[in-house]
Amino acid sequence: MANHQGDFIWYELITTDADGERAFYEAVVGWQIEAAASEPTDYRMIATENGPVAGLMPLTAEMQAGGARPMWLGYVAVDDVDATAKSTADGGGAVLRQPWETPGIGRMAFVADPQGAPIYIMKPTRPAGNPDMESLSFSYDKPRAGHCAWNELATSDPAAALHFYGQRFGWVKDGEMDMGPMGTYEFLWRAGHTPGGTMHWMIGAVMPKMPQMPVSMWTYYFRVADIDTAAAAITANGGTIVSQPIEIPGGDFSMVGIDPQGAAFALIGSRSK
Repeated sequence: MANHQGDFIWYELITTDADGERAFYEAVVGWQIEAAASEPTDYRMIATENGPVAGLMPLTAEMQAGGARPMWLGYVAVDDVDATAKSTADGGGAVLRQPWETPGIGRMAFVADPQGAPIYIMKPTRPAGNPDMESLSFSYDKPRAGHCAWNELATSDPAAALHFYGQRFGWVKDGEMDMGPMGTYEFLWRAGHTPGGTMHWMIGAVMPKMPQMPVSMWTYYFRVADIDTAAAAITANGGTIVSQPIEIPGGDFSMVGIDPQGAAFALIGSRSK
């Protein structure tokens, strides 16, 4: 089944130390990351046994001078990049980089929602021999180790964010969870069409930004085989644990960390003991 408007289709780590991040994430998540950059651009593929799921790109001096910092970014599929970029600006967001074309890869733009959370929009170029190729970087249908399992937006205005993304990507709220003083955790769903009819799947959630968070931002949760093994690998390899593993609905555990270069990331996994 091909990806459609509103699907998360790719993830990307921008960082100041590509070799250091390679060693860190291979130890923590179990990814296979290219030791040398792909030609002609300085870009490394991050893969699981199922194939590539994300990319790693060094921050250039120019990017850092413009305020870029190490971080994880998500890509969302759209049918028309230029129209969605314009709609983003018209809706109070920002176009951080105007639409551009990468031959053989697709057309994309780098944008931010009205609360400032950055995200890529993209219309991928489908292979001639496989026009229905589907990205499973976000594993929406079943657990897959190394794939993203959850997309979480912490924002200064959840209601406005829900409206913004709903208008552009077709995401809808269905269900919520009271987090007490932390506010309401609102679940995001995406409608899709299959040969058997219309179906819905949960893609993540929207929550209020905590006061200590400097900006609104997306956090991406990657699945690991064992959450405690991954937690131990974070500290052993120079990372920092922000929140220890906590049990979540369904029996898995989640946690949040900071990698050695300062990029926030999150993990989901089971507990073997």
